[in-house]
Order: sequence, then structure tokens, then C-alpha cells
Amino acid sequence: MFLRNDQGFDLAGGTAARPFGRAFAVPRVLDPRRSPTVAPHWGAIDWAPDLGAQIGSRDWWRGLATLTVLLGSVWALAPGMRPLVGATPAPLADTAWEEARGQAIAPLAWGGDTGHRMAANDLVAPLAEAPERPLVELSATLGEGDAFDHVLTRAGVGRSDAKAAAGLVAQAVALGDIQPGTRLSLTLGRRPAKTVARPLEKLSLRARFDLALSLDRAGGGLVMTRQPIAVDRTPLRIQGLVGSSLYRSARAAGAPARVVESYIKALATRLSIGRDVSAADGFDLIVARDRAATGEVRLGDLLFAGIDQGRRKVQLVRWEDDGKPSWFDAHGQSERRGFMGMPVAGRITSSFGYRMHPLLGYLKMHKGLDIGAPYGSPIYAALDGVVQGAGRSGGYGNFVKLAHAGGLASGYGHMSRIAVARGQQVRQGQVIGYVGSTGMSTGPHLHWEVWRNGQTINPRSISFASVQALSGENLRRFKAQVADLLAVKVGGGG
Repeated sequence: MFLRNDQGFDLAGGTAARPFGRAFAVPRVLDPRRSPTVAPHWGAIDWAPDLGAQIGSRDWWRGLATLTVLLGSVWALAPGMRPLVGATPAPLADTAWEEARGQAIAPLAWGGDTGHRMAANDLVAPLAEAPERPLVELSATLGEGDAFDHVLTRAGVGRSDAKAAAGLVAQAVALGDIQPGTRLSLTLGRRPAKTVARPLEKLSLRARFDLALSLDRAGGGLVMTRQPIAVDRTPLRIQGLVGSSLYRSARAAGAPARVVESYIKALATRLSIGRDVSAADGFDLIVARDRAATGEVRLGDLLFAGIDQGRRKVQLVRWEDDGKPSWFDAHGQSERRGFMGMPVAGRITSSFGYRMHPLLGYLKMHKGLDIGAPYGSPIYAALDGVVQGAGRSGGYGNFVKLAHAGGLASGYGHMSRIAVARGQQVRQGQVIGYVGSTGMSTGPHLHWEVWRNGQTINPRSISFASVQALSGENLRRFKAQVADLLAVKVGGGG
């Protein structure tokens, strides 16, 4: 018996040996150009030559003919450009259209809406105009320098009602004393026609920290109701350790930035903050505080500045005399020591004494200090005084001269702008002008001179000491104030 496997080999059965048999015949691919059935001439023809080469030759024309035949065949076999017609539904009409439109989504410009809405029928009557709301509630805010009645007028209140409301409020509190940013709650009523303003029905505001006002319409006019607000005026007392920074420690304890600055300035009249204050010292300050029954809290000025250094205590109390605040110790004495402060924040570029003049080119006495500072920097009065002169003064440019107590006087030159006038009273630290480069100057700076009894002296050599003591009724009232402040508990409890 013989079997043929998949490879085409003959296998003998039984114990007979397996011969290789006949090899499987592999078909050969025929080249049509070499086929004996194709003429040798037609097989060698190139029917698709390159049309970019040998233009005008026989092969080129043959290729063009081939391309033409192919394009014609494609055009002849193309299905065409006839449109396919689809079935379209019949348009809706009458009630069906209105029902479908009520449930469809359309652009707002076409009056589109969403949801199931029935179309209007004969029972719906069109309105000639939309009705107004009977009451309109709104709010307005009083701006800086704004007139009270103008705020109401801009909010829509009629002029007559605005003037009447301003007159009633003025009976309870001066309109100029109302703080900017105060919010006004308004209620406007129904108006008889759209050509007139709505009448003011109700107005409420917080006129003062301890007073709220309410205006209501009664009959043909407005009636004002005062609503006093209970205020607890127990001061706030803050204590702590100086640590690495007095300013940062006081701020971390809850003191506002402006209060801490006032505290440091007050202590600087008695000791040096950088040299005399250590990390182990304890600070103690008391701030005026108002707490309203409605929950608002308002902090005021610094009232007490103290520091406990173990070996000694400094306790300063704020005292106002004729509207001018001063710092007195617990015994009623005010003492200020130190050197005349720098009138501008900058660096000294030329000292007092002989120098080579930068413009004139020869050795000349420099009668003051030159302090370099950015153009427009504020210039402060070194001490309390009176303005003796303010204007142009030769090589000094814009110049201000101040007369101080004890025969002292100071001058400030090369200003870009003067901020005081002749005869004006100024206090230490008040802005009297701004840094410039007027007159004989090589750049923006301040020329600062000081005279004692008419003689020029070095401004850095001036030291001062002044002592003032309270007496009589002022001293008794001062000691009562000190006792009240020292009785305040930390945190503000009385």
C-alpha cells in the first residue's frame, strides 16, 4: 500500500524502506513579453511612458493616447451627479404647529422657550404695558466727599424726598460726620406714572457707631426714628514678650499696625528701642476700643505705652491738651530727649564743613548737610516751629525756613515743591515740602541747615531736652485716667 503526504512524497507501507519518490513540480511565472503566444514587437511596447520626457516623440503620443483612453473610461463609467431625493414630512399646521412650537427649543430672538406651554387662546388679552412692582428695595453707599441727598437722587429718589430725608438726618447727626462707605438701605414705593420718580417709603442707615436711623413714610411725609445702640468702651490691653522683634511680637499679639507704630514712637522719647530694649522685656499697651451691642468692634488710638525691663518700668499715658496729644509718665511729667531727627529718608552725601564745591570748583564752607533722596520724597519738619520763609532763595532754589524754640532755626533747600506757607505753625514730623534739584544743585537732594541765635551750626550736634509737668486740676484728672487704665485687664475685661 502506498500513501502520499502533504509534501508530495511517496511513502511505502510495511517494513519496506521509504524512498524519496518524485519531486513536486513548482509552477513557473511566465513573462508575457517572452511568451511564444505574444508577438515580440507588441511585448516590447511601453504603453505608459513618462509624459514629462521626449515631448512630441512617438512614445509621448502613445502615452497621451493611453491617458485619454483611461480618462474617457472613468468618465463613461461614472455614476453621475444626480441628487438623491429623500422623503420629507408634511408641514404642521394650526393647533399642531402651536403645540409643537411650545415644546421645542428655539432662539431667544424668536421668542423661544422650553417646557410644555400651551399657545395663547381667545381668553388671553394682550397688555399695553407691563405692570411695575409695587415696592423696589435697593441700597446705596456714601462716597468720599459725596453729598447725602445726591446719593439718594442717584439711587432713584425724587429731589423733594431726597432733600426732606437729608434734612431729617441732619437733625440727628451732622451730615459731614457720616463716615464714607456708610450703606443706605432704601425702599421705593409705587409711582403714579412712569414719568415721575418713585416715592421714598423707607430709609435706614448707621449714622454713627452708636446710632441707627430709620425714616418711614407716614401720611404725606417722612418720619424719623432714632435707634440708639449700646456701646461698651472698655479699652483693649495687650501684653507679651519683646522676643526677636518688638514690632512683630506686638502685631502677633493682636495690636494693629498703626497702634504698634504709635507705641514704638512713644517709647522712643524715653529710651533707645534698638539699644535699651532686650528680648526678655515685656511690652504693655492699651488701645481705645468700642464694642457695639450689634457685634461691631472699632479700635481707636493708643492710650498707654509701657515696657517692663525688670530693673525699671516705663509707663507713658496719652494726654490731650487743647487737642494736641502728648505722652506723660505715670507721675504727670513729659520729657523728651535725643538728637534732632533726619528730615528726609536718605543718606548724607556731603557733611558740614569745608569742601570743594562741586559746581564752583573751589574750597568753600558747606554750612549744612546734603542728604541724597529720590526725587519727590517727603521732607519733614525736624522740630515744632513757625514758617519764617517759604519760596525761591537764590542758589538754594525752593527754600523753607523754620523758627524753633530756644533760638534755633532750620532751613531746607532745593525742594521740588513747597507744602507750607509763611506764618504757618508746623509740628515735628509734618511734611513741609518734597525733594528736588532746584537752584545750584547737581541732582535731587535736600540741603539742610541749622542756626542757633543766628550762627550756623552742625545739624548733627543738636541735642534737646524738654520737661513739662501737669499740675492742679489737670494733674488730678490725669492720675484718675492712669488709675483707670492700669485697672484694665489683659484682653479688655474691666
